[in-house]
Amino acid sequence: MTKEELVARAANDAGITKKAAASVVNAILEGITDALASGDKVTLVGFGTFLPTQRKARTGRNPQTGGTLRIPAKTVPKFRPGKKLRNAVA
Repeated sequence: MTKEELVARAANDAGITKKAAASVVNAILEGITDALASGDKVTLVGFGTFLPTQRKARTGRNPQTGGTLRIPAKTVPKFRPGKKLRNAVA
């Protein structure tokens, strides 16, 4: 499902225009992004939790040359599905 399909489904289910549904979907996604960027976790009960996690610096290998390179530490988003989502997919 694409973002456009999600907007269309939200508009249909809520009985609102696609433009209004797109605003809501964009606001939710921006809210999640802003929270993760500031280091907070976002919990949607029954759906799952988005949280920022820290990856350690490590040594990697360039597949073309075979040489080693240093991969710096960074923060990446992680998603842990909730029980209701896991049961729905399984």
